[in-house]
Amino acid sequence: MIMDYKELIIASGKQLLTEGFTVDTWGNISAFDRSQGRFYISPSGMDYHSCSTDDVVVMGLDGRILEGHRKPSIEWEMHRNIYLARPDVGAVVHTHPVASAVFACTRMEIPLLLDEAAQTLIRPVKTADYALPGSSELATNCVLALGDGNACLLASHGAVCVGADMKKAFKVAKVLETAAEIYFRILAIGKVPAEITPENLEQLRLRSKFYGQPSAQ
Repeated sequence: MIMDYKELIIASGKQLLTEGFTVDTWGNISAFDRSQGRFYISPSGMDYHSCSTDDVVVMGLDGRILEGHRKPSIEWEMHRNIYLARPDVGAVVHTHPVASAVFACTRMEIPLLLDEAAQTLIRPVKTADYALPGSSELATNCVLALGDGNACLLASHGAVCVGADMKKAFKVAKVLETAAEIYFRILAIGKVPAEITPENLEQLRLRSKFYGQPSAQ
């Protein structure tokens, strides 16, 4: 089955709103067609519920617009840099959820306190150094904070989650927000969280690769 990337972007933009990952026109999403070396990204400042496939912007890794008459998200360079740095990534979701934003504003790292966080986020979630939205500096800082993990925070801004495909990127976003909310509540009651040992973290990461049913042949 041939992937319709433009339809994917439209559906995912609506999902950002309906699942509470952002409000209004904030946040942005993209999907990378690695076979063609191009990525599809949401347009800048448009209501996700009113967008159509004609509004999706297609860009090359050199930053050129290949298709579309809209301005791409101002964070297009951040998306592009992630695809250049991470050959395992096929989708990027930039969110603005409340609990994650608490730690983005305090520049705090979110530790791996849950089994599902260890398996999904891969690494403790760091906060990238502050830079203005849409800037090349923010794009660089994001890639550094992300490293080989699946999520990072943008200082005083929001979160960035990645995955091999859009479904996995949204799963990362959900697990990140859950982890942030739980960590916030632990701190709020004055407790220190009990962290998972490095040995068990490694076992959890290994097990995540074989979780579920094998792919159909």
